[in-house]
Amino acid sequence: MDWAFIQKSWDKWVSSNIGSSGEPLKAALLINYDPFRPSRLLSTIAEQEGIKINPIELSQFVSFIKRNKLQTETFNIGHNQYMVTSIHENWFCARCLNTSKSTGEGAIIMQSSTFLLVALYDGSIGSASRAMVSVDQLVWLLSRRNL
Repeated sequence: MDWAFIQKSWDKWVSSNIGSSGEPLKAALLINYDPFRPSRLLSTIAEQEGIKINPIELSQFVSFIKRNKLQTETFNIGHNQYMVTSIHENWFCARCLNTSKSTGEGAIIMQSSTFLLVALYDGSIGSASRAMVSVDQLVWLLSRRNL
């Protein structure tokens, strides 16, 4: 795995996609994840921006992914609880159940060959579309190196 390439790509992507009110995402998390590797090899956080996840929260989220009961269970990221709203081949969307924001909050989780990308955004349908474009850009960039 080319960690220098991942770091450089992440930094470039973060600078134009996460942060201020004009950006499509409020936070993102890149998790080193391979569903086919032995369970004794734990998933780790490769990169994160705008949110800090501890190892227990990470393991609970990864367990949610591995159980593959996306339609029947909820998951937590930070202090927020999410419910999956749509499932696609290698990604799914979720809405925050306990948000205090009137426009809502959402998450897009996309799986590449060796990573899970968790992207968090504020808003509804328009914001979700912008967030999806942003997520797809990073996954495409990382997949160019067959990571």
